[in-house]
Amino acid sequence: MQRFSNILLVADALTDRSAALHHAVALAKNNQATLTVVGVVEDVSAEGSKAVPSVKLRDMLISEQREKLDDIVSSIVEADRFIKVSVLIGNPYIEIIRQVLRSNHDLLIKSADEDQSLRNLLFGSTDMHLMRKCPCPVWILKSTQQPHSRRILAALDHDPGDTVTESLNRQILEMSTSLALSEFSELHIVHAWRVPWESFLSPARTGMSDAEVDTMVAEKANDRHRWLEDLVKTYGAKGDKEALDYLKPRLHVIKGAATHIVPTTARELSVDLVIMGTVGRSGVPGFFIGNTAESILAQLDCSVVAVKPPGFPGPSTP
Repeated sequence: MQRFSNILLVADALTDRSAALHHAVALAKNNQATLTVVGVVEDVSAEGSKAVPSVKLRDMLISEQREKLDDIVSSIVEADRFIKVSVLIGNPYIEIIRQVLRSNHDLLIKSADEDQSLRNLLFGSTDMHLMRKCPCPVWILKSTQQPHSRRILAALDHDPGDTVTESLNRQILEMSTSLALSEFSELHIVHAWRVPWESFLSPARTGMSDAEVDTMVAEKANDRHRWLEDLVKTYGAKGDKEALDYLKPRLHVIKGAATHIVPTTARELSVDLVIMGTVGRSGVPGFFIGNTAESILAQLDCSVVAVKPPGFPGPSTP
């Protein structure tokens, strides 16, 4: 089970009743972790005037942001024991990633921008940049998220022998187990599978009968069921078996493309949080997010934790 020691909360437009604030404080207390609350002031060096020089304007914005952060933190009992406050200056997503790298944060929490003016998407530009490029797990919360996640859905991929996929699967299991325990949630695990070129396996093309094709598809389904059951059991044996025994995660092995199955399952189960990997398999430096992940994120209407494998390089340096 993953434990957090150094959590970062981005406090853009937060109030003391924010779901992101509630989750961050609860996780910090449960894990005895440090919580850093940051606000971001964009650079105004070129926006000054004779009446209000840029330096003065910047200082005013920083002071106002710090007052807001102090008000948020002051509403939390015993906040001074584990909560730090900081104001960042510059491009929001770049400065947030730099803060993650500087202070070695192991979880980033942020409310969704929910700027739906262009494509009716839940996640805004800064959210997507962070999910693509931030090296630590990124938890983006929908503004209407309840104080507790009733149902969590972990999405796992199958690629035997691929160390990146195996690392991601383990991280996703660790993250989903940890959050399900902390949130008192139902834990669901979904895996989408399909037979490549199944539609072309006709008797005329391959000489296979319909019954033979059906048998092959059924064997593939059984293989994936066994794989997922074994993966979860192996994780339990090497990790936290008591946690899995307590949570009794429900497994969903569904035929179809992950781009359809993951968001559809999330809607059908009315999950509050999806935990998924976001790195593509290309191995090309700078290829921060896979096409499958992009498509899934575009269809989700719930909070998301975007996970990357250990050692993932962020695009910025401290």
